Amino acid sequence: MSDHHDRPGYSEKDVQREVSDLEQRSATAARIFDLRRIIGGLFVVYGVIVTIAGLTDSDEEIAKAQGININLWTGIGMLLLGLFFLAWLKLRPTPPPPPPAEPGHEAEGQGEQRPY
Repeated sequence: MSDHHDRPGYSEKDVQREVSDLEQRSATAARIFDLRRIIGGLFVVYGVIVTIAGLTDSDEEIAKAQGININLWTGIGMLLLGLFFLAWLKLRPTPPPPPPAEPGHEAEGQGEQRPY
């Protein structure tokens, strides 16, 4: 048997409440640490940095890349990719956790709880 039956005042409802609380925290953490947010944010930040570097490149640096301002084009590409990830996150967000069960309603098929 489980340990919670040995402690006075710790019922099955307390266990269910604890489990639902942990599930809700887990869903919240999943939304916060969504990889699309992290990847999109990093690409936008690095895209801004590389784009600024491309805008300030000298003619000598551009000549090294056979006349192509590689920093500018790479920075713009990174910005677009980062914005794509952030737009994807905004348009298709992580689904919210299911609402917690009401304390008075039990699942169908379960009768009253009997004391052990």
